[in-house]
Amino acid sequence: MRLRAARPAAVRAFAAQAKKQAPRMSASVTVATGLTSAAVLAYTQMDQVHCDWLSWLGFGGSVKKDEFADIRAEIAKIIGDNAAGPIFVRLAWHAAGTYDINTSTGGSNGATMRFAPECNHGANAGLGLARKLLEPVKAAHPEISYADLWTLAGVVAIEVAGGPKVGWHSGRTDAASGESCPPDGRLPDASKTQDHIRNVFYRMGFNDQEIVALLGAHTLGECHRDRSGYVGPWTRDPHGFDNSYFTLLLDEKWQVKAGMPLQFEDKTGDLMMLPADLALVVDPEFRKYVELYAKDGNKFNQDFAKAFEKLLHLGVPTKKN
Repeated sequence: MRLRAARPAAVRAFAAQAKKQAPRMSASVTVATGLTSAAVLAYTQMDQVHCDWLSWLGFGGSVKKDEFADIRAEIAKIIGDNAAGPIFVRLAWHAAGTYDINTSTGGSNGATMRFAPECNHGANAGLGLARKLLEPVKAAHPEISYADLWTLAGVVAIEVAGGPKVGWHSGRTDAASGESCPPDGRLPDASKTQDHIRNVFYRMGFNDQEIVALLGAHTLGECHRDRSGYVGPWTRDPHGFDNSYFTLLLDEKWQVKAGMPLQFEDKTGDLMMLPADLALVVDPEFRKYVELYAKDGNKFNQDFAKAFEKLLHLGVPTKKN
C-alpha cells in the first residue's frame, strides 16, 4: 500500500475557492513552491474575509485582524513542508480534551502542556515535535498566545486536509506555570472501550453523536510505536480528511494483530484499528452514528466541525460586548 503524503483534491478546492473570491480579497503572504503552495496561497486569500467576519463579531483578542491570515498561512506552510497536519490536530485535541465541566479545569486555555507534569503524560508522547514546529510562528507573532496558536493549528490542519471549516476565535491566555496542569488520565485511552469513552467525553459535556463525530478525526494520521505503543494508519489516506474511517470500520473484517499491545488489522495488514475504535461498532448507540457518517460524508463534516469547535472552546472566555 502506498500512503498519500498530500491531497491534490484539497489543493484544487482551495485554489478554486480563492479564485472565486479573489476580486474582494487580497493575499498578504508569498509562500513556497511545491504541491502545497496553491493551498497555502488560497488559504491566505480566503482568510482575509474570515478575519473581517471575526472582527465584526467582536472576536480577535490581542491579535490584529490582518495578522490571522498571516498566521494561518504560516501554519499551512509548516504543514506542507513537514506533513504535520495530523500531529497538529492531535496537539489541539489533547490540549483541549482535558477539560472537566464539573470543576472548570483543564482545556486549551492556559496551554499548560508546556509544563511538567502534563508534557510528560503518556497520552502526549511525541507532541513536543508539534510544539517545536510552531515555535517559529510564535516567534514571528509573539502577541498570539500558545493556547490560541495550538488550537488554530488544529483548525488549519483540518481545512488543509480537505475537511470542513471549523469555527475558531482567539482569547485564550497562557498559564505562567504548571500549577494548573490537569491530572493525568483525562484523555481517552485507546485500549479501553465504550464505558471509558463515555466517561471521558461526558466529563467534557459531549453526547454520543458528538463523541462519534470527534473520533472520526482518526481518519487522519497514524500510530507510532515509540509514542503510543501502537503502529499503523487507520485509513489509506492519513493526510486527507473524509469519512473513510467509518466506512472502513463497517466494511473491513478486523482481526487481532500479532504482538502487543492489543490492536486489530485488516486483511492486508496495512490498516489498523484500536479497541476504542471497534467499540464504536459494538455499542448500538455509537454504531448508529458510525453507519450515518459512513453513508453521508457531508453530514460527518458538518457534525465534526460543530463538535471540534465546541472542544477547542471548552473553558475559553468569550469577549463581552
